Amino acid sequence: MDKQQICAKIKEIYPDIGRCGIDINVDYDESQQRWVVDLKKDNQELKTYLEPGDAELCLEGKQCVSLGIEIAQLRDNIEKM
Repeated sequence: MDKQQICAKIKEIYPDIGRCGIDINVDYDESQQRWVVDLKKDNQELKTYLEPGDAELCLEGKQCVSLGIEIAQLRDNIEKM
């Protein structure tokens, strides 16, 4: 699994991310042992850490609820800023 796969899945679930002025970046944080999702809009930036295994389960098509909730909250918060 790599960050391009996670970005693609997030954009599949939330097609407005990557458009409408919301940029996305995903990286693996070795110190936290988690994937970090970073959303930017204009001069605002918010990050969230995905729980271990959440991204993997979603990419395997088993469960995207946790990933979806995290990204939805992050997207809603950045749009309010």
